[in-house]
This record gives sequence, structure tokens and C-alpha cells, in this order.
Amino acid sequence: MTIVIERVLVSEIHRTPLVLVSGWSGPTDTVARSLLRDDTVVVHHDLDLVHEGVVRRTVTTMESGRERTRVGILELAHGCISCTLREDLLPLLRRLHARSSVQRIVLHLDRRLEPEAVCWAIEHVVVSGVVGQLDGTASRDVRVEAVITCIDAQSWLDDATGDEALDDDRTVAQVAVGQVDFADALVVSGSAGDGWQQARLHAVLARLAPGAPIAWDVDGLDVERLLMEIPSGARRGELTNAHSPLLRGQPPLSHDCGVMIVEFSANRPFHPERLHEAIDVLLDGVVTARGRVWVATQPDEALWLESAGGGLRVASADRWLAAMTPAEQDQLPTARRAMAALCWDERFGDRHSSMVVLVHAADPSDIDRALQWALVTDEELADEAAWESWPDPFGQFHEDPCDSSESPYAEPDSSREGHE
Repeated sequence: MTIVIERVLVSEIHRTPLVLVSGWSGPTDTVARSLLRDDTVVVHHDLDLVHEGVVRRTVTTMESGRERTRVGILELAHGCISCTLREDLLPLLRRLHARSSVQRIVLHLDRRLEPEAVCWAIEHVVVSGVVGQLDGTASRDVRVEAVITCIDAQSWLDDATGDEALDDDRTVAQVAVGQVDFADALVVSGSAGDGWQQARLHAVLARLAPGAPIAWDVDGLDVERLLMEIPSGARRGELTNAHSPLLRGQPPLSHDCGVMIVEFSANRPFHPERLHEAIDVLLDGVVTARGRVWVATQPDEALWLESAGGGLRVASADRWLAAMTPAEQDQLPTARRAMAALCWDERFGDRHSSMVVLVHAADPSDIDRALQWALVTDEELADEAAWESWPDPFGQFHEDPCDSSESPYAEPDSSREGHE
């Protein structure tokens, strides 16, 4: 047992700490540069020229007390931003780790990038061909020390609750919400307006990134101290999936300035057409909603529902345990099997629906009423044989606003890979 513990400690010591600085708006450049030291390197990929087929990479170091920046121009690999960043960023992280002069790496993300997608790549994408190193993921050589997200107090909530689309299949709201949701610490610049607007913004952030320390004064900001204030239980790049707990970090459940978390759960399925009609309540006055969904017409499939601002999608989240063989169940993480056992039903197994909704200008009772209405009735529950004949708008999964021309659906885990 002692030997195993020592190996873990040695592994942590020899991995280079990595700090990710992200944000759709806010002082990301200021925060990243403030972390520059003699033993720290700052890496940034600028996507402003992506439409011209190139990405601009800068690597900044401190040498003899002076900053030195090296600039490189990268051609888009496969016409894909994410592939280009992986093929350049991940090998670069492994090479920087090998330098004795580099004791910390700061990754200053372009505002279009989500830190969760980058952490997914670090953890899962195998890097080969790095001279002097075995093939493997970048997580062999770097560990995420912290994710810092920067926001502009005046514009962030509008961005996070709007429906502006990006050039890919994402929205600004999805990016803005995802960056804060994955943060270990927040830096807020400017003012949201009057005292009530500032309090409302704080209430949203406290529920979206519970436990994350928030720095409100950029002028007097000490980022190194902010890093030390991150609690020991912070995510630090830890990835979750659709079957992880929906309430992370013990967020406040009270009502504050119109902001609160609405929890919904049900042990009977949704009627697909009524659910399709009811989900509009998750798009108005809501910052984000997420959860597992059981639709009567898909008894084997656990669906994942996720919204940000005015956009929503429903995708596959693997099968329910009740639809798996014992051998397949044995391959699943112990935590998921234990949670399923706690709510196991003799008729339906672990099938259920569970959602959390972060509202800022919506009536929680309206949300609960609409979702309750979408569940199957007692009569429908008794006639299970009829379920498969019902029309199913979620047959190929779903995105809102509805688009009949194409269905760019992807499973939640694969979407973390971040193709753009």
C-alpha cells in the first residue's frame, strides 16, 4: 500500500502544472500575462484569422527579467480548428514539460475555445512522435492546476442568455456558460450596472460555479493569491459525464434576485410529443438546464438534455443499466452502478428523469408544471405496449431551434472533443 501511494505522489510531482485562462469576454490577456515568471511559459492560439486558413500561435517566456515572445503561423489541419490545436498544442505541452526551465505552463485560450474540450483532449488524445518521449496523452506530462474564467460584468449575462450563433454548431451562450461552469476561479471586470444587477450576476455565478473564488477588482488583482484561494475540492480539469451528479459543489438552493436552481425528477417517462412542446419553458428566463431524460418511445436509451440561453439539444447518454446485460454492467464505473441500485425499480430498473435548471427571470412553478404535464399519465403508464407506436420528435435526438434540413447530433462525450 505504501508503494502505491508513493508512486502517485511521484507522478504528481513530475507532472508540470497547467493553468488554463478562458473567457468569452473579460481580461484574459491581463490575467494570463500576470502569471508570467522566469519558470512559467504562456501559450496562446489566436483564431482571429481562422477564416483565412491560419492560426497564430504565440509562446511567451521571461528571460533575464524581460518578456520574449515567439510567433508561429499554423495552417489549418484537415480544415478543423480543433484538430490543428491538438496536433500543435498537445505535442507542445509535452515538449515544454521536458524543459527543465519550465515549471508551469499557462494556456491562454482564444475566447472561442471551451476549457472542458481542451481538458478532454489532454486526458484522452494520444500524442505520438515526440522525440525522447513515449507515445501517450499529454496528461502523462501535465496536470491541470486550475481553470480561471474571465468575464465582463456588463455583457456576460446577456451573452449567456442569448441565442447568437457562432460559425460552427454552437452558440455564444453555450461557450459563455460552459466556460464559467468549468471554472475553478472567476475574474470579473467592470460593473453589471446598479447594485441589484450586480447582485443578480453574483447569484448566477455562485450557482453556476459554486465554490469558485471570485475576484471583482481587476486593478488590484493578485492572480497568484487567487489560485491559492481555490478550494481543495475544486474540479481542476476533472471531466464528468451525463451520469455524474447534476449538482456539483453544493450550490446555493435559495432564491436570490430572481435567481435560483430548480430541481426536477420523475420515475415515469415523458410522452415524447408533450416533452417536445414543454421544453420551450427551458429557453426563456433560463441561464442553463441539464439532465438525464427518459422518453417512453426509447426505453433503452438514456438521453441527455442541455440548454444554454436560447439554444437546447438532446443527445444520447448511453443506455440505462436495465437495458444492459450483467457483463456490460460490470464494465461500468462502480459509482454509476451504486447510484442505479439506490433508485432501482422492479419494473423499470434505473430509468428515470432528473434535471437542474438555473433560472434568472422565469417562474419555477411554470417549469415544474410544464414538465409534470409532459410525463405519461396513469392510463398511459398502464398501456406500455402502445408506447412504441407514438410519434417521437426525439427519434434522431433533437436541437432547438428546430432545423429540418440537417441533424448535427453528437453524444455529449464526443462533443467535448470540440470539432468546429
